[in-house]
Amino acid sequence: MSRKRADLVEVRGGTGLPTHFLWRDKVYAVREVLGHWKESGAWWEEARVVTVPAVQAAGQPLDRTEREVWRVEASPGRCFAPGVYDLSFDRSTDRWTLTSTTD
Repeated sequence: MSRKRADLVEVRGGTGLPTHFLWRDKVYAVREVLGHWKESGAWWEEARVVTVPAVQAAGQPLDRTEREVWRVEASPGRCFAPGVYDLSFDRSTDRWTLTSTTD
């Protein structure tokens, strides 16, 4: 069963990949990365905040990527069955969030 969440988590990793995360006072070890993708925000919301011509005139590319998501298989120990978790990193806030769990 899949559940949507919005829980802040602490993530550790090497070479840009999550290897462990702390959730509900338990450390989960990532056994496998099942997927990785980037999600962009609503461009119409960004257009109200940033004027595109000003950004383009400065020679800066417009990056609409708001967060990166890693779907991982993890467990809080070897004796526990693994679950599937979506870990999201939001660039604008520099925070990790657990956004989905699957039993």
